[in-house]
Amino acid sequence: MTLPVANITTRTTCPYCGVGCGVLATPQPDGSVAIAGDPEHPANLGRLCSKGSALGETLGLEGRLLYPESDGVRVTWDVALERVANTFKRTINAFGPNSVAFYGSGQLLTEDYYVANKLMKGFIGSGNMDTNSRLCMASSVAGHKRAFGSDTVPGNYEDLELADLVVLVGSNLGWCHPVLYQRIVKAKAERPDMRVVLIDPRRTVSADIADLHLAVQSDGDSALFVGLLAHLANAGIAAPDFVIDHTSGVDAALLIAEDWDLARVAAVTGLAEKAIALFYDWFARTEKAVTVYSQGVNQSASGTDKVNAIINCHLLTGRIGRPGMGPFSVTGQPNAMGGREVGGLANTLAAHMDFTPDAIERVGRFWGSDSIATEPGLKAVDLFAAMGRGEIKAVWIMATNPVDSMPEADMVRAALAVCPFVVVSDMTGSTDTGVTAHVRLPAAGWGEKDGTVTNSERRISRQRPFLTLPGQARPDWWLIKEVAQRMGFVDAFSYANPGEIFAEHAALTAFENDGSRDLDLSGLLDADYASLPPTQWPVRRKPRARMFGDGQFFTPDGKARFVPVLPPPPFAPPPGRFILNTGRVRDHWHTMTRTGKTARLSAHYAEPFVEVHPTDAARLNIHRATLVRLSNRHGSAIVRALVTDRQRRGHLFVPMHWTDQFASNGRIDALVAAKVDPVSGQPALKMAEVHAEPLHTTLYGFFVATHRPILDMEYWAVAAAIGGLRGEVAWREQPSDWGAWLRSAFALPDDAQIETMSDARSGRSSFAVLQEGRLVVALYAAPDPVLVSRQWAVSLLSADALTASTVLAGRPGADMPDVGAIVCSCFSVGANTIAAAVTDQGCVTVEAVGACTRAGTNCGSCRAEIRGIIDAHCLAAAE
Repeated sequence: MTLPVANITTRTTCPYCGVGCGVLATPQPDGSVAIAGDPEHPANLGRLCSKGSALGETLGLEGRLLYPESDGVRVTWDVALERVANTFKRTINAFGPNSVAFYGSGQLLTEDYYVANKLMKGFIGSGNMDTNSRLCMASSVAGHKRAFGSDTVPGNYEDLELADLVVLVGSNLGWCHPVLYQRIVKAKAERPDMRVVLIDPRRTVSADIADLHLAVQSDGDSALFVGLLAHLANAGIAAPDFVIDHTSGVDAALLIAEDWDLARVAAVTGLAEKAIALFYDWFARTEKAVTVYSQGVNQSASGTDKVNAIINCHLLTGRIGRPGMGPFSVTGQPNAMGGREVGGLANTLAAHMDFTPDAIERVGRFWGSDSIATEPGLKAVDLFAAMGRGEIKAVWIMATNPVDSMPEADMVRAALAVCPFVVVSDMTGSTDTGVTAHVRLPAAGWGEKDGTVTNSERRISRQRPFLTLPGQARPDWWLIKEVAQRMGFVDAFSYANPGEIFAEHAALTAFENDGSRDLDLSGLLDADYASLPPTQWPVRRKPRARMFGDGQFFTPDGKARFVPVLPPPPFAPPPGRFILNTGRVRDHWHTMTRTGKTARLSAHYAEPFVEVHPTDAARLNIHRATLVRLSNRHGSAIVRALVTDRQRRGHLFVPMHWTDQFASNGRIDALVAAKVDPVSGQPALKMAEVHAEPLHTTLYGFFVATHRPILDMEYWAVAAAIGGLRGEVAWREQPSDWGAWLRSAFALPDDAQIETMSDARSGRSSFAVLQEGRLVVALYAAPDPVLVSRQWAVSLLSADALTASTVLAGRPGADMPDVGAIVCSCFSVGANTIAAAVTDQGCVTVEAVGACTRAGTNCGSCRAEIRGIIDAHCLAAAE
């Protein structure tokens, strides 16, 4: 790889969500990298979200795994690779091919995925290659295949702008796919008659543009759409010619649906009949309707049925494959789609082919292998369960962190602890999964990798390198190729670069494909890989923007299938229990191995929290910003209380991002039962049952410091800050000697001068250590949640000529304005700054605040919060 050249811009693709935004990366003379959205990329047209905008801040080498390690000791590549290859060979020889497994990630590039899948399924001969995409969109895959005969997303992003009705189901698009959300916001502003319906138990920020929010009971989606199917049939909205000519099974689907009238749907969903009727009427009367769904649909024990309930409504009305209409699965990861294309799921083979006799023979012949797997392997939950039983004896985990992201995560950790041989290839040195590994392999990260990803609209884009490989890090495909060759499969894995791998993948999609398979890249066989533009598949003579508009599907008879869906009964936890919903926040990604590095992205939410309805909080004696213990038979977590009426009564929401690297007990997926959809194998990450209670503490604390302390208490959480880090702590018992505690926790020298200010009446104390006018540590402690302005305290780490009295006061003086809690992460604009724009500058619209402060003018994900601040201050002024 050549050295980066300053001021030379590289076109690449964002490594976060499935939107697949184009990025312009320009290395700077000082070693930093300037990041901008690519205005020519059709996915984002120049926009980036807060995470994408901060990519340049995540590229430092702090925490990187830079050298191969064996049993915690640095070794050469030859030693590490030989150990991996030999151990896998010995294990296979002793226990058979199904005793080993690969577990991949939507963070892998398509070329990485292809080589891993080829090795496991084509030459080791086992189907045990699964991925964390199983946790994300497996139910969509299963639903597509049941309805269409193939895993095909029919439409594209343009349909979101052309639709007259956009239905968001289990999708907080405003936070999880912000660029798509902003495309809808823009379209709605230009066409005010466009309607948006949000179907979600929570009132998320996506409700900001919704004309109707249906706060459906958990797992009520199926009943809502089965009822919609019945309504459409009864109202005569069906497209009879399309249904007769291009579908099958409608009678069986309608036979179940006809029993689901408004009253029954209302009983199961918890919605008012009037609201349901309004939604049904809008859908019936609006031909151009797009139903966008994501994890709230997929991550369910009935997720596949939910997907088919949605698709049934579009099939009945013929609203599929044409501009501005269709069911639309939005994937969570940058290359979940690419992994699906090459067979990254345990129940698929390669190139969108399944384990059928014809496909097994075809792929084996193409790869030149007579040891190809003949049956599906273990899906993620089953894989780790088998590992815990001792059936999986060697596993290679690539670019993911299942100790935090899998359900029953403590059981996953225990399974890895008893597995005889664990390999982890990752760019990060010490993830909660990485510390369990016998061999750790340093993998290339974003900005260093070279390959392709496929986004949610079937668009293949290039990730291109603009940085040198640090230390001895290598691309994932190279690691797998080297192990494959050492296992004896030299000729089949003789790749010199990712372009060769992509060419083989494209050739396999075209191999003996007469149009009977959806994935066809034959039109790219002679393409220039280096300059490949963003391209939607299938690509035969030219790319195809939409699928199924001609009424032709990939089933044996060419017709789409209606799937009869019987909605599950209402999910009601036992008395005293809550329904726990897990998900994402705006500024963090998965388990924070990348986003946790940047102070800007940690400013909005810096610690794990639980959203709880005010009525539930009052009943449990949980107060604002106090700590809450969540528990069940699988595990426990301690999180900060966020009391809000955005949440339904009886429901809780906790983000899935926090790990043992960032909090004492924030691994929320440890509480989620490993209950899966019987068709897709996707776990129900949205529906755990938990007990909630206040955590009784003697003292709360908040600190900022130049370096990370060693903390040993029931609760702590740390986050990056400019100049150091910030942290929240809580004690059951107050330290008897504060000086000794501070010196021990923060590794202070014995002669460090600790300045102190205490108020015996209130029980509040402040401590500061300065060195030549620069802050080293500041700690604020109180019996109640500490009322110090976090952003002001963080700013002290960058200040010069500080005095102890300034720090100990715990509040800014006139010369140090307090911006308040960060609302806009893109431009680090705080709540106080926005409030001042309202009260002092007369800004009474989000646009006016943006013009004054820049808040909300980039990704727009904070617009709902900005509007809330405007409304609160305008109301106060009116009173």
